[in-house]
Amino acid sequence: MKIAGIVAEYNPFHNGHAYHIERTKDAVTGCGATHIVAVMSGNFVQRGEPAILPKSERVSAALAGGADLVLELPLPWAMASAETFSYGAVSILDSLGCVEVLSFGSESGDLDLLSKAADALESDRFSGLLRLYLDMGISFPDARQRAVREIAGSKIASLFKAANNILGIEYLKALRRLNSNIRPFTIQRFGAGHDEELPVGDIASASAIRRMIYAGRVENAASFLPLATRNIIHKSLQDGRCPVDIALIEPAVLGALRLLSPEDYAKLPDVSEGLENRLYEAARKSGSLEELMFAVKTKRYPLSRIRRIIMAGFLGLKAGHENRKPPYIRVLGFNRRGSEILSLAKNSKIPLVSRVSRFETLDGYAREVFELEVKAADLYSLAAPKAIPCGSEYTYKIIKVDI
Repeated sequence: MKIAGIVAEYNPFHNGHAYHIERTKDAVTGCGATHIVAVMSGNFVQRGEPAILPKSERVSAALAGGADLVLELPLPWAMASAETFSYGAVSILDSLGCVEVLSFGSESGDLDLLSKAADALESDRFSGLLRLYLDMGISFPDARQRAVREIAGSKIASLFKAANNILGIEYLKALRRLNSNIRPFTIQRFGAGHDEELPVGDIASASAIRRMIYAGRVENAASFLPLATRNIIHKSLQDGRCPVDIALIEPAVLGALRLLSPEDYAKLPDVSEGLENRLYEAARKSGSLEELMFAVKTKRYPLSRIRRIIMAGFLGLKAGHENRKPPYIRVLGFNRRGSEILSLAKNSKIPLVSRVSRFETLDGYAREVFELEVKAADLYSLAAPKAIPCGSEYTYKIIKVDI
């Protein structure tokens, strides 16, 4: 048995994700994994938005697409910067105690280059150079790239132009920070890149697929999705469970933000250097989320960061989790091979939760994180075409296949 871990959002699960799993299992061109465990974001994703499909549907698509065990990345880490997102997910895989390989996609496909980029970020010079460029009014991505260029040269710095390279570099940092025995393995992405508008062959970016679904053009997206995903989406559409759309809760989000004080904004993740005042003033004037985001956005604060802050304000997510590990491992779904992984993980470093009642026996921090998940799920359901009553986290049924 060789267990590989994958970090994902599967928003939704598409052909590129299926290829990644297939390559991870390949004994010749991949790492020969016999079992796949995926750590997947729950109701909200890193972009600071609700996932387009409820997590039960995304778990089912992942299991149909080759994953054997799906675990949840809790909200504070799922909706966070690349560094915090990666650290939270990798710490869950490390805590299982049986994962041998971390498989991830990257535009580079060169593990040695990505490792050198991680070295640059951990250099004694990096933080000083980053601060220098930020103080010059340069955006964080550009400031980071310039700092790395000075430390490691242009070739390494150019890696930071691509989103999956950045995540890969953060995975490597997380493995080092955890002193993990998990071995990294990267697969070069092909086809459409992250957030690209146009598909390449039968590969389209998840964002392009979401745009098709939101526009009611599900059939246009069909060729970029495995058959199982297509069927799951069609059933979810019929049941009024998707597409989950932030536009449906926009007034509620704006209303919640108008009730926050500057002190409340200061307690949100990623808020610093007086940004709370800018957020407070913009929230009181803006009539739409787009207007609010562009009122707050500067070179220093990109839209992705602003979106996460806005959603954190709506969900009641405070800063502080980024310096901690997820306090539990929650099982969302598994098949026969997944049950074999769970058998090996019985002595995991943190509690393994397969029943909601188990949260009642855990310490205060674990219950605090789960309660955040509960509240987020209740608000998430309002963004679906057919809203459901509160309490869906308590009634969530683990997806079980082939057992």
